Amino acid sequence: MRITGILIGAGTFLIIGALHPVVIKAEYHIGKRCWPAFLIAGLASIAGALFCGTQWLSSLLAVLGFSLLWCIGELFEQEKRVAKGWFPAKAGKEKSEGGKLTRCD
Repeated sequence: MRITGILIGAGTFLIIGALHPVVIKAEYHIGKRCWPAFLIAGLASIAGALFCGTQWLSSLLAVLGFSLLWCIGELFEQEKRVAKGWFPAKAGKEKSEGGKLTRCD
């Protein structure tokens, strides 16, 4: 019996579940300008998957890499959710409205 697929599935579930609050906290504290960190981490994970010796670790690194790339789009979507009032805005953090910056106090 092979459980590798089950372990990869569970790892994928945990990676996606862990990155959801990371995106929310990153947008709250830093804003969408932290997207290059997600890009670098995602590309590094994908590159690591290419050179990894074991199939299960390579699979999880690839899932992590592509999930981090997906987080970039979610950062921008999270900013829209905050603007709609679905999530709280950090007091004192600047936000853009129609090209001009305002403070969230």
